[in-house]
Amino acid sequence: MKFGGTSVADPEAIDRLIGIVRRHIEANLKGATAPVVVVSALSGVTDSLVAIAQLAEEGAGDRAAAELKALLERHVVVATAITTESRARVLADVRQEFEELVGLVHALAVLREVSPRSRDAMLASGELVSSRIVAAALADHSIPSAWVDARTVLVTDAEHTGAAPDMDETAARARERLAPVVAQGKVAVLGGFIGATANGITSTLGRGGSDYSAAIFGACLDAEEIQIWTDVDGMLTADPRIVPRPRLVRQLSFAEASELAYFGAKVLHPSTILPAVAKNIPVRILNSRRPENPGTRITADGGPEAGQLTAIACKRDVTVIDITSTRMLMAHGFLRRLFEVFERFKTAVDVVTTSEVSVSVTVDDTRRLEGILDNLHNFAEASYEPEMAIICAVGENLRADPTLFGRAVTALERIPLRLVSQAASRRNITFVLRDSDVPHAMMRLHETFF
Repeated sequence: MKFGGTSVADPEAIDRLIGIVRRHIEANLKGATAPVVVVSALSGVTDSLVAIAQLAEEGAGDRAAAELKALLERHVVVATAITTESRARVLADVRQEFEELVGLVHALAVLREVSPRSRDAMLASGELVSSRIVAAALADHSIPSAWVDARTVLVTDAEHTGAAPDMDETAARARERLAPVVAQGKVAVLGGFIGATANGITSTLGRGGSDYSAAIFGACLDAEEIQIWTDVDGMLTADPRIVPRPRLVRQLSFAEASELAYFGAKVLHPSTILPAVAKNIPVRILNSRRPENPGTRITADGGPEAGQLTAIACKRDVTVIDITSTRMLMAHGFLRRLFEVFERFKTAVDVVTTSEVSVSVTVDDTRRLEGILDNLHNFAEASYEPEMAIICAVGENLRADPTLFGRAVTALERIPLRLVSQAASRRNITFVLRDSDVPHAMMRLHETFF
């Protein structure tokens, strides 16, 4: 059971979490093991720590210290409100964590440099503190629990701020440190998003990594189900900020969920479901504010409704790069040379379309755009178009029903489309269009299919 930042934002939210865990335990008394609970930092804390790191880099040590004091006070208020017998111990743990953080930030402010390794050490504090508070709160509400330092279980490489897990070593640690806690009937509570290298140096999986942590632990323990508790009812047919009344998607496949997550559905981190896919463990997205709702269940094969798409997602603020060269004509090796440029500048490409003499690609990271274009100009003409967007219509039914593609294109007949692509899996249709046309296009597609 993974609870996001909004599900541990304040005492009321943690109260709801306790109720959800209690109901799960009471409903599964017949031989079922206790759940493992993974929590994010309190809502907004990671953003605050990012801002504090920026202050340290600017040498603004006093301002950084003031921000840390405010963060400490917030955690003390939450911990005090939600604990009784465990209060003294958990407050001491929280204060110690912040003392260490204050010392680190002071040193970084003197140096005016925050390395990726130091940034990870800072950002990990949010989850370390929130998980301690939740473990103490569960124990004080008569739910046997044990806090487990996620850094002693989740082993990663040394790619700080975006580390990759070592699944074999993590599985061995999970059997050694988590399984015994569960076997005793206790709820193991860990912070999400954080791990440590083989040498014990704190690392993080990157933003949104708490979902990923939960899936990793679930896969390592062969869990029956991985639950992502958030502040929405589940995966929706479209972004509610763009389409006013989207529907709940009750069930979808791992592949559909990956496509939707990659192309902007914020409910799920794209990497989250990879460990679950490997072990064929269902993932359920649930609303901690409305736990009675069924949510969205993600399984290997899904359960598409006949003749329907599953959902529509969009990725805003995308740039299209056009590369044209007559050298492409009947030539081999051109595409390799072209994509080596993107590899050199560590820039991922989302959509690719090709013709005899041109290639168009989309990127959402433009930090190295100037260097990419300079390199492309060595062997081709290259230009770019900013303020574009990607709309992705996803559904397993696209493979079986060729009319869906036609209906999707027809729905957008008066909207200028820059690129149109259908992947080999025939599970999605991707449209690239002007960012300003996204609301109208999303509404048209949603009216057509939902």
